[in-house]
Amino acid sequence: MKKVIIYTDGACSGNPGPGGWGAILMYKEIKKEISGAEKDTTNNRMELFAAISALRLLKEPCEVELYSDSAYLCNAINEEWLPFWQTHAWKTSSKKPVKNVDLWEELAKLMDTHKITFIKVKGHADNEFNNRCDQLATSAILTIQ
Repeated sequence: MKKVIIYTDGACSGNPGPGGWGAILMYKEIKKEISGAEKDTTNNRMELFAAISALRLLKEPCEVELYSDSAYLCNAINEEWLPFWQTHAWKTSSKKPVKNVDLWEELAKLMDTHKITFIKVKGHADNEFNNRCDQLATSAILTIQ
């Protein structure tokens, strides 16, 4: 199984508001940067969409290390909120509807295909790849404003 490293980030100008996402995929010496934007979205949707967009590009099942500064994304996986939501009709532990179900469902499908480890990194710190993803995301917002 190929090992791929992915860094992702999402950004929003206003929340909700125009949003952007960026990702970097790395396999051996190959590095690919991707980004995009939506006119009316939230920061959390962009964080999820960055991860989904990167994972969609993988052409075969891979072992993935996915780095994100999003506690929302990483905690939902690492603290097993996602399987709880799936088995409780997409309700939180406080019985409220889970937000962004469409994206969580898509991410769950991708997680069935790939062996993914989600790693939380500190945002806006000294991680060059996280900082580059932030630049990609914020630059993408400018393309739709």
